[in-house]
Amino acid sequence: MSATAQPAEGSWIRRLRRRAADWARRRQGPDTLPVHILTRRIYILPTRGGLALAALLLVMLIAGLNYGNSIALLITFLMAGFGLIAMHLCHRNVAGAVVRSIATQDAFVGEHGRLSLTLGNAADTPRIGLEVSLEDADTVRTSVPADGSARADLAVPLTRRGRRTIDSIKLASAFPFGLFRAWTWVQLPVSLLAWPAARGHREPPPQSTSGGSAPDVQHAGDEEWAGLREFREGDSPRQVAWPAYARGRGLLVKTYLSPAAHQHTFDLTAVPGADLEERLQQLAAWIVAAHARGERYGLRLDDQEVAPGSGSEHRARCLSGLALHGSGEPW
Repeated sequence: MSATAQPAEGSWIRRLRRRAADWARRRQGPDTLPVHILTRRIYILPTRGGLALAALLLVMLIAGLNYGNSIALLITFLMAGFGLIAMHLCHRNVAGAVVRSIATQDAFVGEHGRLSLTLGNAADTPRIGLEVSLEDADTVRTSVPADGSARADLAVPLTRRGRRTIDSIKLASAFPFGLFRAWTWVQLPVSLLAWPAARGHREPPPQSTSGGSAPDVQHAGDEEWAGLREFREGDSPRQVAWPAYARGRGLLVKTYLSPAAHQHTFDLTAVPGADLEERLQQLAAWIVAAHARGERYGLRLDDQEVAPGSGSEHRARCLSGLALHGSGEPW
């Protein structure tokens, strides 16, 4: 087969699978958690190995009838029964499974987001070799123990800034012998955000002083007690919370609040350049660097603004604003 014919065949197969998934979505309707996999929504077809077995059985049947060989007919019927049992076991391996929860993790463009499914099994037998996949992501295989649960983590490629919507998740199995494949689609409103890649070499805007009693960068001082954070290289040993270390909590550093708050305000209009994506990437680089240093920072994008703050949730909100900029979605 030529090199040009292979992509054409792969494109044809992808279109066929997409149309089948769309038909199943119209037939089943939208799902809500938890999703119970009922028998009416499971589809099953023979694999290449199953088709090869069927062809072999047909040849053996014709030969046995032609020559009147009862032994050949006996073996044919035994193998046909074996195939029927394999089909039943494959179907049962999917039927009755439960998708209990779905969690997502956003990431930067060019990286992989994370989609985590928690699968449940109320049966007294394990479900072996369940396959969870997306249209353009690698298949993840997991087994769910009897009366237990298991998690399947899928790496979702993020190639473009913005919201990546996942229309359907495929749950399949070829257990036990790979002769049949049973599958179903789970239709849930799932999406991930692709943050702009943190790139840029420009210096951040100078810090501003808010005055008053606004909280400052988390650093050791002699003012109001703020809490504990993880030890970073360069911290003074005198600021280590040794009682917490003695209790096995690891190296933690005491932090305080200072009355004069120094903070950054990252403004899109202040970033030079004509390419919007490059300017957003520069803002992402400033946000990542400020978060790593424990600084307070805010974000201003046209008529939307995030007040100065710090922490992982604040970082995620700012990066989400960059990802959704220009889409019209609220953030």
